Amino acid sequence: MPLKHILPGKLGFGTAPLGNMFRAIPDEEARATVEAAWDQGVRYFDTAPLYGAGLAEERLGEVLSTKPRDSYVLSTKVGRVILDERETETSDLGEKGGIFEHGNPNKVLHEWTAEATERSLKGSLERLGTDRLDIVWVHDIAQDFHGDQWLQKFEEARTGAFRVLSRLRDEGVIKAWGLGVNKTEPIELTLALDEPQPDGFLLAGRYTLLDHEHALTRLLPMAQEQGVDMVVGGPYSSGILAGGTHFEYQQAPAEIIERVGRLKALAEKHGVSIKAAALQFSLSHPASAAVIPGATRPGRITEDTAALNETVPAAFWADLRAAGLVSPTAPLPHGA
Repeated sequence: MPLKHILPGKLGFGTAPLGNMFRAIPDEEARATVEAAWDQGVRYFDTAPLYGAGLAEERLGEVLSTKPRDSYVLSTKVGRVILDERETETSDLGEKGGIFEHGNPNKVLHEWTAEATERSLKGSLERLGTDRLDIVWVHDIAQDFHGDQWLQKFEEARTGAFRVLSRLRDEGVIKAWGLGVNKTEPIELTLALDEPQPDGFLLAGRYTLLDHEHALTRLLPMAQEQGVDMVVGGPYSSGILAGGTHFEYQQAPAEIIERVGRLKALAEKHGVSIKAAALQFSLSHPASAAVIPGATRPGRITEDTAALNETVPAAFWADLRAAGLVSPTAPLPHGA
């Protein structure tokens, strides 16, 4: 089923920060943030076992279990199984290494086989306190592998997770499935397969004001041709576009800081918030079904809602293109 027929609105809530991403967040602050999202009308929530080794799912489930299940859309991911045993070594998460050091101490198994997919789903349902999921993403497939190993991991997912999720969709257990990644290549390869096709994909950090060229050139034309929708994750590029200091899960390099400075200067010239520019840009592509910024403070939810509804003048988008800060082929609001 197309994502645009499933998702209840353009703004969802990404829960990676609830897994103690970058910092330890008090339980009451996490709970208040989810409640704030609900009060602001957000009805799509995305999570994953990886986020704090199950912590984000637990925190999200604590709040959503008090809400009518038919009133919201819930997605989580497979590819990581949370074990009962404690992790005794530093988890190898590649570029995401260390960002969940304040999460649960459980060991995380990285596996995309059919058996691991079933185990992952079972664990997520328990942590979320629900009896069903709406959308399931195959998480970070082959993200930190290269060459033949990359293809081996992709094949593991193709013959494992992909087929399990296709079956569950066909049986009506879930409404849709796809890939949840921050690289475009796994999605491109999946769309080229002669296999049951995904309904959409969650692309994190690759359709933002700071990084969108590759997706525009290769992935999104394929997606549009096949009628596959995109959920945009990480619209603030790990926080650098929302006043933070991280880009791609690390401290932002000088060239990114300089580019963000140019974006902010142009936004200030037109009286536009940088959050509004970021969210509305990511949603302006015809393939975009929703955007899911993350947050750990209730006030951030209010900011995101305001940014989505803020009136951004066409002159701002025109100046953005003229300054070379977005691709000349990127769709922009107002057709600028």
